[in-house]
Amino acid sequence: MGTKLSEEEVYEVAKKRVKVKKEFYGHLGAWVVVNILLVLIWALTSPGGYMWFLWPLCIWGLFVLAHFVQAFVFKPSSEKGAVEKEAEKIRKEQS
Repeated sequence: MGTKLSEEEVYEVAKKRVKVKKEFYGHLGAWVVVNILLVLIWALTSPGGYMWFLWPLCIWGLFVLAHFVQAFVFKPSSEKGAVEKEAEKIRKEQS
């Protein structure tokens, strides 16, 4: 069931993981910068008033958290491994 990946396949999986991590860091950086600007706008226009900046901060923050989970918890695997797993399921269903 667990087939070993060739060196080329290992490199491709590693490349895909690095790409996903870089995308996450870009997303995180954008979230931080935009939310700092939103807090500054709030502080300069209505300090002590309704903290409306919390809405985009929290909602977008959930998406950043989901992106983190995708990038670091559920690491992308090789397509070959996923295809092999599906093929194994089909073989089991047929027998």
